[in-house]
Formats: sequence, C-alpha cells, structure tokens
Amino acid sequence: MSQTLQAIRGMNDILPDEAELWEQFEEIVRSWLQGYGYRPIRMPLVEPTPLFARAIGTVTDIVEKEMYSFTDSLNGEQLTLRPEGTAGCVRAVMQHNLLYDGPKRLWYQGPMFRHERPQKGRYRQFHQVGVEALGFAGPDIDAEQIMMCQRLWDDLGLEDIRLELNTLGQAEERQQHRSALIAHFEQHAAQLDADAQRRLHANPLRILDSKNPAMQEIVERAPKLIDYLGRESLQHFAGVQALLKDAGIPFRINPRLVRGLDYYNLTVFEWVTESLGAQGTVCAGGRYDGLIAQLGGKPAPACGFAMGVERLLALWQAQGGQLEAVGTDVYLVHQGEGEGEKARHLAFRVAEGLRDNGYAVQLHCGGGSFKSQMKRADASGATFAVIIGDEEAAAAEVTLKPLRETGEQRRVAVDQLAEVIGERLFAWEDENGSL
Repeated sequence: MSQTLQAIRGMNDILPDEAELWEQFEEIVRSWLQGYGYRPIRMPLVEPTPLFARAIGTVTDIVEKEMYSFTDSLNGEQLTLRPEGTAGCVRAVMQHNLLYDGPKRLWYQGPMFRHERPQKGRYRQFHQVGVEALGFAGPDIDAEQIMMCQRLWDDLGLEDIRLELNTLGQAEERQQHRSALIAHFEQHAAQLDADAQRRLHANPLRILDSKNPAMQEIVERAPKLIDYLGRESLQHFAGVQALLKDAGIPFRINPRLVRGLDYYNLTVFEWVTESLGAQGTVCAGGRYDGLIAQLGGKPAPACGFAMGVERLLALWQAQGGQLEAVGTDVYLVHQGEGEGEKARHLAFRVAEGLRDNGYAVQLHCGGGSFKSQMKRADASGATFAVIIGDEEAAAAEVTLKPLRETGEQRRVAVDQLAEVIGERLFAWEDENGSL
C-alpha cells in the first residue's frame, strides 16, 4: 500500500475550528487598519528572484539560505516564493506608479515562505500582516505606526508585549560605523564564530545580532552606531521618542537591534514577548527610505512593519482570546414518504427564503431518520430546528423547535416563519444577552 500523502513539514493545514479564529482575527485587523486610513493591496506569491536579492541584500540569511527559488521551465526566469512582503509591495507601487498623486498607506496579508528548520512559532510557510506607508518623510509616521500596534494589542487584550527601539541612521553614517566595526572584530577574529567570520567584511552590522553566548562580550564592547550619527538622524530619532512618550507608550532603546534586512535606515523597532519562548518577536519594522530608489524608482521615503499571524494568535489564545460564537440560526430537518420529495422540495424553498431574510441556515443533506437528523441539528449549534415532514408539506407549514432556549415547539406557516424566528430571537436575546 502506498504511503499516505501529508503536508510538507513546516507548511501546516489550518482546520475549520482554527480557521474561524483566523477569520475573526483578520476581521479585527481589517477594521483596525481602516481606522488609520490604510487600504488593501494584494501582490503575487511568486516574484523575480533579483527583486529580493536587490532589496533584502545578498549577504542576508534570507537570500543566502532561506529562499525557495527555482527556474521557470518555460522561459528560464529565476523566480522565488516571497519570503517577505515589503519588496513586492514596493515593486507594485513602482510598476503601477501609485505615488503619482501623493503618499499612500497600504496593507496586505498572506503567506510567506522561508526554508527554515521548523519549530514552534517558526514555519516554512507562515503568514504575515504587512503595513506600508510610502511617501511620508517625518518621524510622525514612524511614531504613528508604533502607536497603531499598541492599539491593536489593546483591542486584542494582549499583555506582556514590550517595545524595543533603535535607529540605524543613514547610509554614510553606517559606512563609518561599519569601518569601525570591522576594525574592532578583526582584533578578535579568533573568537568569532563561522557566521561572524563570513559576515565580517560583507555585513558586519549583522554580527551585532548574534545570539552566540561566546561572542556576547565582544559584541557588547563593539563601537555603537549612535556615536556616528549626524544631527539630522539624531533629531529624527528624538522626534520619534518624543511622540511615543507623549502618547504614554513605554519603550527600551536597544542599540543591538539591527533587523535582518539591508533596506532599513533610521528608525527600527520590534515588539517582543517572553510568553512564546525563543520566538519572541511578534511584530517588527522600521523606515526604508532608500528602497524605492534602490529598486530603480523615483526616490521616496517609506516606513512599514509586519506581524506574524501564527505568533500573535498563539499569544492571543494563551492570554484568553477565543472564538466568538458565530452559529447557525436554523438547522432544517426534512423527511417524508416516497423519498420525501414534497418535504425535500419545500425544505429547499424554506431554506432559501430564510437566507433571503438574513438567517444562517444548514439544510440537512444525505438522508437519515428524524432522530439522526435531530442529533445533527443539536450538534450544529443552531438556535432552532425547522422540521418538515409530509404533514407539514401538505399544509405549507413547518414545525419550529427551539434548541437553545426554553419554550415549546410550534407549527408555523411558511410565509410567517422568518418573522416568527425574528421575534423569538429578539425575545431570547433581550432576556439572555446576544447569542
């Protein structure tokens, strides 16, 4: 017997109970973003490989180790499953000239792909909500995006998420710092691990993000970027901090926060938690003023962030978040003689009539006795069962049976059913609260 096929390791099925929680989360996110004037954009899952090499950086872990890249068998084009969303969003903005009439606030959601070792909170197919503000130059948009995140945490009831903040300055300032870093780490070359030695001349800033305990003392004594920043960079960073303080949002300045993507400049930030183990970053982003020009477009400032859906949902559930009841109003049971044709036909008409009136209806399919159908009706979570047999069908009536409230079942004319259900629901909700 052939082996049962299963999903690829690190690419997970989202089953109905969990998928409904995802949809509830996505609806909260959609409303939250509309409240800040962000509009949706949808980009392809597959992009040209050079897009990510040019945007993210050829010596980053993502490009070097983690991208799912392949050659198109039809035309030989090098393609990649998107490992992140910002590069594709910027490509779309450039391609369709979206900034022709001014700045844009955009957002997107969907799967991203990285070839990593799967573990809790880190998957090969993972999902992000990405938020991008393009064409805004001042520190105000940086601060607003951070404030947005705080509002979402409050909306979700999340606690124990802290904000870490840093500035990367501008390219010429980082170049001076880069030279100082190389000189510092060259003095301790024998103590550098393989990753650090590989990055020493290609991307020494990433060494500061090393998690290797043996290198922490060397990293702590490394030159600090803030000592190389000019007046404008420092003023921008001070402006962000002042707005956050005025909004009452606490933060910690972390000089080792550099992010894993080369396109960042000035403000970078992460929201982190201790509640998810090693994978503690739930949201991160910053400013990327040079990326549009880097990809061949007309220079324009930009700032954005992305949040990991799987990690946020895990945190939300761990802190008491749960699926709101979104149940079926009616489960429609039917059976009659002669394969129940009259009852069945009436059941279809009744079901569609109730849906026309805005009710959620499950129509029983697949046959079965009244007893087995009623078991399914009860298990469905429906508020009412509507029962149709030959007797009801002949009289153009149904039997309405409450499943979640006290009260007797009763016969109701088909043309009065929607109104009667509405009255019963209103009375029950008035007595017990909303369903």
